[in-house]
This record gives sequence, C-alpha cells and structure tokens, in this order.
Amino acid sequence: MASSTMQMELGTAAPDLALPEVTDGSTVRLGDLDDAPALVVAFLCKHCPYVVHVQDRFAEVARTYQERGVAVVGISSNDPTVSPDDTPEGLAEQKRTVGFTFPYLFDADQSVAKAYGAACTPDLFVFDADRRLVYRGRFDETRPGKGEPDGADLRAVLDAVLSGGEVPADQWPSTGCSIKWTPGNEPW
Repeated sequence: MASSTMQMELGTAAPDLALPEVTDGSTVRLGDLDDAPALVVAFLCKHCPYVVHVQDRFAEVARTYQERGVAVVGISSNDPTVSPDDTPEGLAEQKRTVGFTFPYLFDADQSVAKAYGAACTPDLFVFDADRRLVYRGRFDETRPGKGEPDGADLRAVLDAVLSGGEVPADQWPSTGCSIKWTPGNEPW
C-alpha cells in the first residue's frame, strides 16, 4: 500500500537516535555524526518496490556526498513479523548486495520512526550542520515503472546545504510502502 510521509516541521532539531548496525550490531548514535556538514536520514527497507526502484542510485548518491563529508544513515523500522524480508539479516544482505557505504540501522521498537514522523519507505530527512531539518521528502520524481532514478531532489538539497545556498522551497513528500508497524504500536 502506497503511503506518503507525515510532515516534520522545517527547522526541527534532529531527534536523537542510538540504534544497532545490521551487519555487526554496533550502536550508532546521532552524536557520532556531529562533525558532518549535513546529515541524511533515510528510512529504507528490503522488500518495498519503491526502495528497490531507487536503492542502487541512492547508494551512488550517498557515496558521492559521503566523499564530500555528508553523513548518511539508513534506518529500517519495519516489524519483521509483519514484513519477513526486513530482519536485520535480510537488511545486512541488502546492504552488501546493493553496496550501501553508510550505517544501516534497525529500529526494533519503531521509536525512531515515530520521532522522525516517518511514514513510508523510502522517506528522506536532511539536516544541516546544526542538525536542523532543511528537507523532508522524496529522492526524486520517479516511481517504479516511471522513469530512471537520478536523485535530483536530494542532490539539489545537499548541494545547497554544502554551498551555503538556499535549500529549494519546493519539497515533495516521499511516496512509498507504508512502514510496517507492530500491531498496537501504530502512531495513529
């Protein structure tokens, strides 16, 4: 079922996080990323066709901007009892296969997804050097079966943040598969 992101207010401070990395269980904290001039928090998963559509290009864009100092983290908040592909082991396989070079974290209790107001996968949040939200929305305008992903929206935001320019005012919500909430843990 396609869903769109809930809108966190621009200027909001990045909610804290401390989550395990899917490949080795090490904890990654928001504070570990303090030195980066920008932070991308991407809610992802393994099974969603919207993520599958962009994941290779997202991995490339992430690598390019990591080389420029940007911190990137992926987070999966899906309940694996509802979405069996989204176990930490399945996510670790996705990370290896796709070539994600950023920490890929597992939000078992879904508290981080709730704190960010994430609603779907992929769902992207970009924070500036002060960890204030400057963008929440889509990777680009493509969808499965409709165009080849290029990451134009995300790249425009990151270029603006890194150059000290104005972040594009036009921000389109992410669209993708709804987060698979643990029954009884839904945010509504």
